[in-house]
Amino acid sequence: MRDAVIVDVVRTPSGKGKPGGALSQLHPVDLLAATLRELLARNEIDPALVEDVIGGCVTQAGAQAANITRSAVLAAGFPVSVPATTVDRQCGSSQQALHFAAHAVLAGAADVLIACGVESMSLAPLWSNVGDADPYGTGVADRFPGGLIQQGTAAELVAARWKLSREELDEYACASHQRAAAATADGVFAADLVAVPDCPLTQDETIRPGTTVEQLSRLKPSFADERMAQRFPEIDWRVTAGNSSPLTDGASAALVMSADAAARLGLRPRARVHTTAVAGDDPVLMLMGVLPATQKVLGRAGLSVRDIDAFEVNEAFACVPLAWRREFEVPEDKLNRHGGAIALGHPLGASGVRIASTLIETLERLDARFGLQTMCEAGGMANATIIERL
Repeated sequence: MRDAVIVDVVRTPSGKGKPGGALSQLHPVDLLAATLRELLARNEIDPALVEDVIGGCVTQAGAQAANITRSAVLAAGFPVSVPATTVDRQCGSSQQALHFAAHAVLAGAADVLIACGVESMSLAPLWSNVGDADPYGTGVADRFPGGLIQQGTAAELVAARWKLSREELDEYACASHQRAAAATADGVFAADLVAVPDCPLTQDETIRPGTTVEQLSRLKPSFADERMAQRFPEIDWRVTAGNSSPLTDGASAALVMSADAAARLGLRPRARVHTTAVAGDDPVLMLMGVLPATQKVLGRAGLSVRDIDAFEVNEAFACVPLAWRREFEVPEDKLNRHGGAIALGHPLGASGVRIASTLIETLERLDARFGLQTMCEAGGMANATIIERL
């Protein structure tokens, strides 16, 4: 039986994904290339050994079009013989890239791969790949006559249906910033952060250490819409920019190998990909695929919630981890221990591997064995991964 191990993970700091953000002037190809170069340099790997590079990116338009992962491989100076592909499972794109890399190892199709991701929400804004086109067609319209909805409205539905108050959402968001700030001060992220050429940013720009619940309580709801209010009368508009993840720029990369290849190269893996799963769910409610995905990955692994030492549930909106925790009755100190996307940012295509880096670091610091990460995704999907520290 082959093992798919994670030798190392690196990421850029998160930059504010708007004009003026610290990474906003950097081409996303160069951003991703910086992580690829550093990943191999710090592990002293000949890039010619890499059999494939699988990258996640959501908005594959403009500066992120034309298979951005292949462009980044070339920009990083890898031999032209190293191939690459770009995948889109929405917010879970790089987590899916990690799954695909692990699957290739487990199937015996490859021994050395990189799973990575990138998103410049500054240069390729969300939905800029759609424009005025209809991305759904008549079949989806016929099946869902009310129409699919934007994620902000879905977040309002989750908050309403799980009876999460505005105060709960804001308290959670504030805690995310506090945890992330404390983790930064403690050096939790330092080992995995890479220097970005021509940029002085050395830590996550999206963390706001001085955030208070009182400040958050003064923010207006971001997604209030009269038409949606008539369609979903249970919504009372409590989701704001403060209790949601910010627009973010960033990149991440993980070195994935067979255990035999790692031993042959004299490398000590940090973790192994224990079990993977992906699930579909209601595309209107959209954000709660994390529930069936978590159930599926635990069942497939033969583990229970009690066996998991640390959980990472992506903080696309505060309501998602709060609803997830309520369903699985996970202690607060086991979930997003070092903050999440509300503070650390959510560079869509890069977030899955970024979360893996945080999860592995958490397991190492706790001297713990199992971690589980899961990510809600547009279209009502979710990836879930169980990582075992080695």
